[in-house]
Amino acid sequence: MTAVDQNTRRRRGTGLLALDEDAAYPGYTLYAPLTGTGEVYLVDLHGEVVHQWNLPYRPGRHARILPNGNLAYNGVLPDQDALFPMWHKYRGGVMQEITPDGTVVREHIDPLQHHDAHHCGDGRILYAALEPLTGERAAAVRGGVPGSEPVTDDGPTVWADTIKEVDADGNELWSWRVSDHLDRDEYPLHPDYSREHYPLINAVLPLADGNILASLRSASAVIVISRGTGDILWRTEPGVVSQQHNPTELANGNILIFDNGVFRPHWDVPFSRVIEVERSSGKIVWEYHDPAREAFFAPFMGSAQRLPNGNTLICDSPAGRIFEVTADGYLCWEYVVPHFGGYREPEVGRIFPAQHNALFRAYRYGAEDLPWLPGRG
Repeated sequence: MTAVDQNTRRRRGTGLLALDEDAAYPGYTLYAPLTGTGEVYLVDLHGEVVHQWNLPYRPGRHARILPNGNLAYNGVLPDQDALFPMWHKYRGGVMQEITPDGTVVREHIDPLQHHDAHHCGDGRILYAALEPLTGERAAAVRGGVPGSEPVTDDGPTVWADTIKEVDADGNELWSWRVSDHLDRDEYPLHPDYSREHYPLINAVLPLADGNILASLRSASAVIVISRGTGDILWRTEPGVVSQQHNPTELANGNILIFDNGVFRPHWDVPFSRVIEVERSSGKIVWEYHDPAREAFFAPFMGSAQRLPNGNTLICDSPAGRIFEVTADGYLCWEYVVPHFGGYREPEVGRIFPAQHNALFRAYRYGAEDLPWLPGRG
């Protein structure tokens, strides 16, 4: 044992770091540590665990509470081959709905699912998956590091995104393929990214009008897809977001986005921010960044949730840091995940060798959302 803990994040402190109860939205915060074995925690404003699930699969990104009070959980399907070096870092494959006591009431399996799976609450699941592009279809993908495609039996392969919606029985209701609908010239890969995955959809969400919101990380774009035609109805203008995550639709129709800030144009110092974009104009109408911009930078992952009182819950995912800010940027709650561990797959462990407390997303719920929680519903 060394006298000084060599884990920088753990050394800086974990658990509850800040709380202004008069300003914070009262409720409970849900998160799933990515290096855990399947633990999902619900903590109160004081950072105390009030409920815990212990599930058989490690997180395939995140968990969320459904309107019926059950847990929507995306887990990692075991014993799968690595399609490319980063595949084990963000793949999933097991999509479950689970009661508060841990009973699985629904399960859908797709070994090619990754990043996001949005459980609609009625058994339907909208999720991102992959398909291989080879030959001319692979060559048609623009950008990225030349020659960085993984090689399969069919030659150099670019794994391209698809979006699928299935019903409660796993029957496909709707699908969309990047290879059919995305203009390669308008949505190129960033030149510093590997050509293994295009364009890396890290979030999918049904909108109030029935169309689909999606985040294309490696092309730095948020888009709206027509459910009827598959056409792109709207996109963020180039330069508005950089390697972003977790766009969500607000009650006013605007889009809230966690903007990571990697390769942000015209900035020599990287920083992350959360922005609200007005769809009609494409303009940023609200923004949060740390008062010292460089103090908040998440190069990958991240989430933001607009709370009922107008505050915003923000997840600095790589740092395991969850915090809440008011509309004028006042930080009123901060919590750092205290659970550290290593990634189990050797391929991921070589890329991320330290002990991590990372998570993909966090969500805040009011007591009325959790009627099963003793003494709180």
